[in-house]
Amino acid sequence: MNWSSFTFIDLFAGIGGIRLGFESVGGKCVFSSEFDEDACKTYEANFGEHPSGDITKINSCDIPDFDILLGGFPCQAFSIIGKQEGFNNETCGTLFFEIERILKDKSPKAFMLENVRNLTAHDNGNTFKVIINHLTALGYSVYSKVLNALDYGCPQKRERIIIVGFKDNVLFSFPQPFEKRKPLSEILEQNVSEKYYVKPAIRDSRLVRLKDKNYPKPYISHENIGGSITPHPYSAALRAGASANYILINDERRPTEREMLRIQGFPDTFKIVLPYSKIKHQCGNSVAVPVMKAVAKQMLSALKMYEQNINENEQRAS
Repeated sequence: MNWSSFTFIDLFAGIGGIRLGFESVGGKCVFSSEFDEDACKTYEANFGEHPSGDITKINSCDIPDFDILLGGFPCQAFSIIGKQEGFNNETCGTLFFEIERILKDKSPKAFMLENVRNLTAHDNGNTFKVIINHLTALGYSVYSKVLNALDYGCPQKRERIIIVGFKDNVLFSFPQPFEKRKPLSEILEQNVSEKYYVKPAIRDSRLVRLKDKNYPKPYISHENIGGSITPHPYSAALRAGASANYILINDERRPTEREMLRIQGFPDTFKIVLPYSKIKHQCGNSVAVPVMKAVAKQMLSALKMYEQNINENEQRAS
């Protein structure tokens, strides 16, 4: 195939951040799955399809054939079960097992998985080792790297492990960091409703603890475990379960729904159909779209180069 168009499936789809990245390089989604019903509502509003539900209840034979598997699989505590029963049972009981099952049954040309950085350190690195070993055992050339959204144009410090695999012996390198980052002034809305502003007591308490009282506006600050308030010209990582005032703009107000989506690199055409608390949760669970676009572009470039080399070798042989 020439990879100018390809198909993919979107597992643990959330609100579709990974999908946007791979659509940007010509991909067509042929199947999506998401467990959370609220995320499905946002996904359907933006992509015109309601994802299938719980992936553990979906047979591989009910999934259309596809070229690339995509999945930001949930980062719940990854327990390695059944080591005494041998290698085959190590991933049972985790959602990674569902990815492994589908890769085994459908044997796509490539995959891209995303997870929290801490996955690499969990259980002294054993969890990550098991994942890589299982992917390699399926016959994939596997590459992994921690990428930070700050390096790819997003005004957000968000580090995530990206795992990429190819059925063939494809040479792949992760995308280089961008030189420019979108400034906060470009993503902040003007004339924001009063409902986003915190009470004066909260604002004053934050300003008293602000590390740099003369820090230039606009800034986004967050409160660390020790209670000190640190300002930055970008956001700390959006978190699904964080308190309402975890991130404040100029220590005055919470980010709006649109601003949270912009911090994750979603386009302004992305529709908001749910209330604030749910959008906050969804943005915290989502991916930085520009990172996905950059990885998708590199994957397609590597796949095209591999095909080109195969074709040239075949021509020489004939």
